[in-house]
Amino acid sequence: MQLVNPAHARQLAGRPKTGRLDAQWIARLAEMGLLRPSFVPPPEIRALRDLTRTRLQLVRDRTREWQRLEKLLEGALIKLSSAVSRLARAKTARDILEAPADGQRDPKALAALAASQVKGGRGAAGQALDGMLPGDHHPRLIRIHLDHITFLDRSIAAVEDEIGAALNAIPATWGISADGVPSPDPGPDAAALSAVQRLAEIPGVSPKPAMAIIAETGPDMTRFLTAGHLVSWAGLAPVARQSGPRNRKPKKGQGDACLKGYCTQAANGAARTGTFLGERLRRLSKRLGGNRAKCAVARSILVIIWHLLSNPEARFADLGPDWHERKTDRDRKIRAHLRQLQALGLDVTITPAAA
Repeated sequence: MQLVNPAHARQLAGRPKTGRLDAQWIARLAEMGLLRPSFVPPPEIRALRDLTRTRLQLVRDRTREWQRLEKLLEGALIKLSSAVSRLARAKTARDILEAPADGQRDPKALAALAASQVKGGRGAAGQALDGMLPGDHHPRLIRIHLDHITFLDRSIAAVEDEIGAALNAIPATWGISADGVPSPDPGPDAAALSAVQRLAEIPGVSPKPAMAIIAETGPDMTRFLTAGHLVSWAGLAPVARQSGPRNRKPKKGQGDACLKGYCTQAANGAARTGTFLGERLRRLSKRLGGNRAKCAVARSILVIIWHLLSNPEARFADLGPDWHERKTDRDRKIRAHLRQLQALGLDVTITPAAA
């Protein structure tokens, strides 16, 4: 039994595309060994993948529930998101919303529940609540949404505990303690960090996305001969689009959508850091645009992940945000600028600036 990419079978010369003939042709290709089996992770990795994808869906459901609640509040003229920076994660927002759900309708009493460090202070919270007109149905609906969010929070916490237990049961992801003993938590002076700890050193990658990435790729990188094979399998490599003499602009291929999303999320996190990956994204954004630059940085992160998982003793080392400047040949760049100015008919004299 083999799981095969249908694109590989279409690239081989065969017979007309009909149901019976196509089945016969695919069976013949498999018999002659011309089809490459696709990557199927072992059972423990498949179980871990089910858990991480379930957590991803639960987090998305929780985000949608907060968005529905915010729309409901705006219908009652309660613009709480203008006073609280993040409605979903702020304790102040939850405290204020619990009061209307219990029947409190006084804007001043609700604004007094706001913490002093909210955006704009308690005065901003009072302005967001001033003039609110909740109907008789709003308290009941707010309570329903809050209870659903609480249920999703508990479900996510339970799934995260299952993910940690499933990951600790895979010896290939363990590290080596200072005493030379393999352990899922090798400690601060470990001879080799665990797979999650090594990936978490990458800018933009935290432990939870690191667990999800391992669930998608598995800890065994011998499945992928090179980092390019992993990038292509994830769908972050450009696919050639050629028909005869016509060459179209390449696009990223189809692959593991979850892995692609985790790497893109890591690229968004690295954009706000003063590291090599952050500087690379800012440089590429000027030339390629934001989305293509994020895709390129996501590819770089996946290449780093392949090297870290291939060698358990490897550690991430940042090249620094000034890496491109240090690698630039200063004299060559001066000559290139001089040629451009001379082509415009200008005679330029170079004088070094004072220190």
